[in-house]
Amino acid sequence: MIREFKNILVTGGSGFIGSNFIHYLFNSSSGFSGRIVNLDKLTYAGNPDNLVDIDRKFGRNRYFFEKADICDRPAVDLIMEKYDIDAVVHYAAESHVDRSILGPEEFVRTNIMGTFTLLDAARSAWKGRDGVLFHHVSTDEVYGSLDDTGYFTETTSYDPRSPYSASKAGSDHLAMAYSHTYGLPLTLTNCSNNYGPYQFPEKLIPLMISNMVTGKPLPVYGDGKNIRDWLYVEDHNTAVWLVMREGLPGEKYNIGGDSEWENIRLLEKLIEIVSAEMGTVETKIRTTITYVKDRPGHDRRYAIDCSKIKRELGWKRSYSIEEGLLKTVRWYLSNRAWMDNLQRRQVIE
Repeated sequence: MIREFKNILVTGGSGFIGSNFIHYLFNSSSGFSGRIVNLDKLTYAGNPDNLVDIDRKFGRNRYFFEKADICDRPAVDLIMEKYDIDAVVHYAAESHVDRSILGPEEFVRTNIMGTFTLLDAARSAWKGRDGVLFHHVSTDEVYGSLDDTGYFTETTSYDPRSPYSASKAGSDHLAMAYSHTYGLPLTLTNCSNNYGPYQFPEKLIPLMISNMVTGKPLPVYGDGKNIRDWLYVEDHNTAVWLVMREGLPGEKYNIGGDSEWENIRLLEKLIEIVSAEMGTVETKIRTTITYVKDRPGHDRRYAIDCSKIKRELGWKRSYSIEEGLLKTVRWYLSNRAWMDNLQRRQVIE
């Protein structure tokens, strides 16, 4: 049975993955014909520019924006009732590991207490109603770190290593507890490292692209051999939408890109692509690579086994890492005004 939704609440819809999800539902063959309500507090990573075109085309008819904090229970209750929400897609989170090391309190507040507020508001609003779903979006970082071999599966024990991953692990446990204890219709996904358009430039790929364009150094932690599995954001969102429509309630699904890359190798590939697209000398950009002190508790390797979602729901990625990186680089080079607007808002540290 395929679920159909009329009014979807997307938390953190002005952020990187959330805004891409909204674009995907409105601008593709997703089959969605209902309304989307974007609940976002608009912290430093929430950017209204990400959805200007969506607001222009669908605003006041199918797209609605509500500026609110997911920890504000009265505001969440009001939104649930006002729009008759029948699905919640929970993207909103503090997500940068370095920031969590410097200031963990906001991560605990947003990621744990915010998730609790949303879960409890949904439970109260729906009260056993059929045809509803809470989808919780999480990360592979909750599983900890891998050695040179092995993969994270849905049954891998949680072993978070940073305040960020610990707060996401806590939110995962809360979500599954609400499913088991209260019968809240819920699905959960853990994804690998996302990349693509609209990503805030504190993250590796957009930071490196921006620094290459402006001639700044390209900082690499430690020896650069930490390994991540990379997932193009549209592939992630097609998987989320598939789980929402066809996934089993109470189940979790891993979403990976089948693209393990050492950070330094990924940077070298980015240099190759940016150099070709800008017509610059590749070796000149390479000289700006700067190795810096590794961050505390830097997990060595993440790698996801996503065979469950492939086997049970028939999902597969559409973009290889090379295709995804080329699309990403071209987007950033073609949308420099987006970066300029961020700089004018003085949110880049």
